[in-house]
Amino acid sequence: MAAISCKLFFHCCLFLKFIYEANAQSAECDDSIGNYTANSTYNTNLNTLLTTLSSHTEINYGFYNFSYGQNTDKVNAIGLCRGDVEPDECRSCLNDARGNLTQRCPNQKKAIIYYDNCMLRYSNTTIFGVMETSPALFLGNTVNATDVEQFNQVLQTLMSNLTDRAASGDSRRKYATDDTTAASFQRIYGLVQCTPDLSGLDCSSCLVGAIENIQDCCSGKRGGRVIRPSCNVRFELGPFYGQTTT
Repeated sequence: MAAISCKLFFHCCLFLKFIYEANAQSAECDDSIGNYTANSTYNTNLNTLLTTLSSHTEINYGFYNFSYGQNTDKVNAIGLCRGDVEPDECRSCLNDARGNLTQRCPNQKKAIIYYDNCMLRYSNTTIFGVMETSPALFLGNTVNATDVEQFNQVLQTLMSNLTDRAASGDSRRKYATDDTTAASFQRIYGLVQCTPDLSGLDCSSCLVGAIENIQDCCSGKRGGRVIRPSCNVRFELGPFYGQTTT
């Protein structure tokens, strides 16, 4: 009995570890393009832009892309919510991300933060319509799937189909979800998403690269995520997304 209890405890710990990782917030501060000083024009423009970003209540499809300022003090920002997140919840997530990001990256001119339900990034360089693949975040389940070879084949087909659907989306949403059955009646749920400012070709290219990264971080695992500034992919053996908002 003691051996069984230890085994159950071990697997519970693995499961909880994955849940913690999957819900982790990750911020990346980029020093490569310079910093700003407190009370500078860039600082003022950044605060103004991020504070008002989610105030555009007419946007109900989860994608915000705005600029503020002029010349070298101009700030560009993108906020993106997952396609099943309701508008109020989306704006709340972006507001939390704003406070967290500026706290973690207090003087960088370029930064990004990833949440489960949203992503927020800003830069003093052009980011609209530009595919960016780094910095990337990799999260993988610690438990292996059964019949790995067939599992990977079914997963690849699912994610490829989702890529085609997402890339064909419009300038408001490039997002797709679906599920399918793999070996041993394992049901795989998949999600892919691009920032809608990307062209269909760039969206497809970004997602294909992210799906290839699955082989590096999460091959044969029961779940995994690859998150890039311009796109993200995720798969699990249980439902993790809701109905797409309209």
